[in-house]
Amino acid sequence: MAAARGKLEKKAAVKKSASNKRAASPETLSATVKNDAAKATAQEPETPIRAQLGLSFEQPVLQLERQIQELVMIQDQKGVDYSAEIMRLRDNLTAVLKKTYDNLTAWETVQVARHPARPQTRDYIDLIVKEFEELHGDRRYGDDQAIVAGTGRIGSHKVMLVGHQKGRNTKEKIACNFGCAHPEGYRKALLKMQLAAKFKLPIVAFIDTPGAYPGLGSEERGVAEAIALNLREMAVLPTPIVCIVIGEGGSGGALGIGVGDRLAMLQYAWYSVISPEGCSGILWKGSANAADAAEALKLTSKELKQIGIIDDVIREPLGGAHRNPRSTAESLERYIDRILRELKTVGAEDLVDQRYLRLRRYGAEAMAGA
Repeated sequence: MAAARGKLEKKAAVKKSASNKRAASPETLSATVKNDAAKATAQEPETPIRAQLGLSFEQPVLQLERQIQELVMIQDQKGVDYSAEIMRLRDNLTAVLKKTYDNLTAWETVQVARHPARPQTRDYIDLIVKEFEELHGDRRYGDDQAIVAGTGRIGSHKVMLVGHQKGRNTKEKIACNFGCAHPEGYRKALLKMQLAAKFKLPIVAFIDTPGAYPGLGSEERGVAEAIALNLREMAVLPTPIVCIVIGEGGSGGALGIGVGDRLAMLQYAWYSVISPEGCSGILWKGSANAADAAEALKLTSKELKQIGIIDDVIREPLGGAHRNPRSTAESLERYIDRILRELKTVGAEDLVDQRYLRLRRYGAEAMAGA
């Protein structure tokens, strides 16, 4: 035992001696740490949250944003004036952003509409809806969190607001079914819209969904019937209805709260009878051709305005709504205020007649240009 202990102690002493030989002086160690820290900073610069959530085609933009952030940080820390260089980089950033977003493909537009940082219905409620009082439930089954509904004030107008909500974090997304409403969500929306008509409140609908929830329970509870009923009832509600696609406008899920006197889209939203992936799956038996499907579907705001499917396009800030949610919200508020002022001058009976004629004109411009 003593001999074995002696051998172990001898090995430990040799190991310690070798470790001491390799160890650097405190001054050398400090210099090494600083050098390693500098290298790590150069290799892995601190990036803003938006950059971490960046889209693939935005990489040149994100690189410029990182460079600007780093220069600002160094300027603050060291007191060195880099204002001229920062200004030059910001000018470059503006030019690159404009070039990128002026030439988006249909598939890239879909990606912008799905950006994780893109404002959702509750974000716009916080920014532009005053005195918001949320209303819950469909009085039949439950309260679908994929649909938000309630009264509030937008500009000078008291309104009933109805909109899709996707959720931000994993817990919210699961609770909201990623913005895919069940039948109780559409029945909840209709119940609140009928309440609005009873009290002569205009209705504002924010559309942002990839489609209605396609699960077994949703089908068993009659999602198709719920959407169809909403289409019929919204067509004849005797109160102004303004519908705006703020992100994704997918299939019947979008139509379920999308019948109104005006249909507008944010500039980088999309609106279609089917998602690009769904279309690709049907035509090409997989999602690999989603970009081709997006081009074929003509789902961008510019294309839909040209063929008369939507009435207006609401411009987004340079680089999309996710770069400046407040500016986007202000544009929405101005649009809603202007349109409601126009619609409030029309009598209820004429309003419903004009809505019917507007729906009957769908596709006429596209057929005329064919």
